[in-house]
Amino acid sequence: MFDIRENLKKLPDTPGVYLHKDKLGQVIYVGKAISLKNRVRQYFQSPANQTAKVRAMVSHIAEFEYITCQTEMEALILECNLIKKYAPKYNVLLRDDKTYPYIKVTLNEDYPRIIKTRIIEKDGNKYFGPYSDVGAVNQIIDLLNKIYMLKRCGSSRFPEGFRPCLNYHIEQCRGICTGQVSREEYRTYIDAAVEFLSGRRKKLISYLTEKMMAYSEAMEFEEAAAYRDYIAAAKAIGETQRVTMVNGKDLDLVIPVGSGNTRSVVLFTVRDGKMSGRETFAMQAEADDDYDSLIGEFIKQYYSQWAVVPGEILVARPLKEAELIEAFLESQEEGRKVRIFVPQRGDKKALLDLALRDAGEMTKTLEDKIKSNEERNQALTQELALVLGFQKESYRIESYDISNTNGVDTVGAMVVFQNLKPVRKDYRRFKIKTVEGPDDYGSLQEMLFRRFKRAQAGDPGFSALPDVILMDGGQGQVTSAEKVLIAMKLSIPVLGMAKDDSHRTRALVNGRGDEILLSERPLLFKYCGTIQEEVHRFAIDYHRSLHNKNSIRSVLDNINGIGPVKRNALLSHFPSVEDIKNASVEKLMEVPGITKQNAQAILEYFS
Repeated sequence: MFDIRENLKKLPDTPGVYLHKDKLGQVIYVGKAISLKNRVRQYFQSPANQTAKVRAMVSHIAEFEYITCQTEMEALILECNLIKKYAPKYNVLLRDDKTYPYIKVTLNEDYPRIIKTRIIEKDGNKYFGPYSDVGAVNQIIDLLNKIYMLKRCGSSRFPEGFRPCLNYHIEQCRGICTGQVSREEYRTYIDAAVEFLSGRRKKLISYLTEKMMAYSEAMEFEEAAAYRDYIAAAKAIGETQRVTMVNGKDLDLVIPVGSGNTRSVVLFTVRDGKMSGRETFAMQAEADDDYDSLIGEFIKQYYSQWAVVPGEILVARPLKEAELIEAFLESQEEGRKVRIFVPQRGDKKALLDLALRDAGEMTKTLEDKIKSNEERNQALTQELALVLGFQKESYRIESYDISNTNGVDTVGAMVVFQNLKPVRKDYRRFKIKTVEGPDDYGSLQEMLFRRFKRAQAGDPGFSALPDVILMDGGQGQVTSAEKVLIAMKLSIPVLGMAKDDSHRTRALVNGRGDEILLSERPLLFKYCGTIQEEVHRFAIDYHRSLHNKNSIRSVLDNINGIGPVKRNALLSHFPSVEDIKNASVEKLMEVPGITKQNAQAILEYFS
């Protein structure tokens, strides 16, 4: 048994990082200290001067660990790394950071591509973002690919006889695979795209304007119109470019918005003196987390994970640890000087005032939205309480669906909602293993058994149990699910979402066949319809990906010695499998990588 009082006496009077843990051994808070002895002891003194958040956290502390460091800077770096690793419940965190998309330029390839990603790696590639608007990311990538005719395929090698894809034939790619474009020439297009992504858009718009005018003068009006649309798209992407500063510097502004438990941070980016972007990031924070906690943690987490650190970061109020955080950011990028400050006069003060006014309007909008969501949540919980017969502040809903094609590639899907919000990190997919043919009931039972078996085994990914299960289907699906729950000694209500002839959810059905009509319950009707569409979409997406992956398999995969690489080489060299079937040993051996033994195996297989 861990004795907190005894271990407090052993704390050293040195800088370091401490980790508070609950009775399950999970890290619930990570902090740094100049003196571990003084800082950690403060948590276990009189609670009179502590915030509600700290009192709640202390009530859950069962033990603590600490790691000593040589300096406060070492402690700060270690604290950041441990917060990323554990995402503790009581730390201020960037919420759901993995859901933010980025634009990735694959500079580690001979012919780089511009693609969307949600994973940042130290792999020599260049990343831009994160962006809170996935639609804007898609638009930017599409625009750059079209204008510069960049390579879109993931292929890195192009054997002799490689056939260009459709993008080349419709003039959407320069045809790297044909050998017509040198690396040096191609790199000029990538450099131009990177410049645009960095916020310097004037050069690209000028280029587009010149092309448009040239086509117009040549009376090629369709081409001119196409470039006119490109210009409009480029300007739309940079539509937040509202302020021009005299010195034309690159800097960021970090402004808090919202109040209470719904706190966010707005990041304004300024490139070449122009405000070129605005992104909003939700924060996991409590009402009593102060300004320094919110903004300081955002800056540390955001710039240590993503993005290039600018030379200047403007804030609305002074940060207590500004100098320490500056040194930390400078250590992330050697040779860069960083300054975090509140401008007092001139262009930067005017820029900050503009950002603060903008953030003020966002706060009003955010508060109205929060109020509306709270009202809808309250109404929904009342509706669910009436239907389920028990009252909770928040209901965890799990919904399940099966998807297959005539019993082939059968998969199951589970989606999770916490009241109105989908909890996508808890979504799960199942490849059905024990059921053959189109047996939805049997497949459903296998999926439920595996899901709750994992929960009973203590798997943290399945530990949270639902308050109610909504099946995509009627009484048959409900009774099938109930049999599994009874066998596993679980008491969870199950309802089916029955559809009408137009495939809309018309009623909730229990195992006895009793129906709760939704026509007079508009909120519940819309809610169930949303869940049903989501679980159906999730199941179909998984089934399609699995089915398409299996469809890629060719009859060639059945031949000894022919793996994916040789199979693809054969399919690239010959117009069809029929041509491979009729080819001679000599013709087959013309394909890179195909040996005489492979060629003979192919002939023997088809004969």
